Amino acid sequence: MPERKAFLLRIDPAVLEALQRWASDDLRSLNSQIEFVLRRALQRDGRAVGARGAHTAPPAGTEEPS
Repeated sequence: MPERKAFLLRIDPAVLEALQRWASDDLRSLNSQIEFVLRRALQRDGRAVGARGAHTAPPAGTEEPS
């Protein structure tokens, strides 16, 4: 398993509570749920972490070659 990094996260209590409920609904730990949400956002915005690291999105107003 890849090395895991720990860090302090300051978060609104209401957001944390909503994430905890969502994690419970999906049978995940809170930590796993936060990572799930972050990975999904990265994928949606074309910045998904792949085999070679994070993909950087092109500058606004430009498109990547097909």
